[in-house]
Amino acid sequence: METPTNVRPLPYAPTETTDLYPESDGKPMADTDLHLYWIKRVQDMLETYFSQNPEVYISGNIMMYDIEGPKRTAVSPDILVAFGLGQKFRRTYKVWEEGKPPDFVMEFSSQRTYRNDLNEKMALYARMNIPDYFLYDPDRRFLPSPLMGFRLVEGTYVEIAPDVHGRVHSETLNLDFALLDDGLAIYDPQAQRWLQTAAEKAEERAKRAETEVERLQAEIARLKAQM
Repeated sequence: METPTNVRPLPYAPTETTDLYPESDGKPMADTDLHLYWIKRVQDMLETYFSQNPEVYISGNIMMYDIEGPKRTAVSPDILVAFGLGQKFRRTYKVWEEGKPPDFVMEFSSQRTYRNDLNEKMALYARMNIPDYFLYDPDRRFLPSPLMGFRLVEGTYVEIAPDVHGRVHSETLNLDFALLDDGLAIYDPQAQRWLQTAAEKAEERAKRAETEVERLQAEIARLKAQM
């Protein structure tokens, strides 16, 4: 079968696979369907938002290693964003190979993970110098607040206070995260609009096109009536 000429596969970033750097930790991607839904939705919104910037790498549940060698620590963030690395397929994320840690990491906390998210993972991400660390509790039962954002200040995470609208600003992404009655949303303060998934954006374009067709048809009918 011929490959369509308009399809260009992303470049592949080779990563050596050894027992020292496994590609999986054997744990489930998410504890519940609700957690999986929100992980996928937030990743989709971020990928759609940054789709025109080929230097932004966004991934989820990829194994990440902090240092080279047997003393390395492994962690698998629910979502990570790294600027300046390029959209390449990776099997693992090795900080020393990439030349930098991610710029933003987000975890979706559950009854099983929330203590670790607030303690061990927070300490690890701080040691790795990840500027922004965000947490979301889809069940709204376990974290002190269902949505929490932290900014790294002199090696320590400081909680980001919500603004007057209740939104938590990520300085790294220049985006606001907000709790809604039915879940989580992300707001672009510069464009003054809410982020959408790829499907939602396509649906909006289709509706605009349909509205424009109807407008043109009405205009044609009006002109014909005047003839």
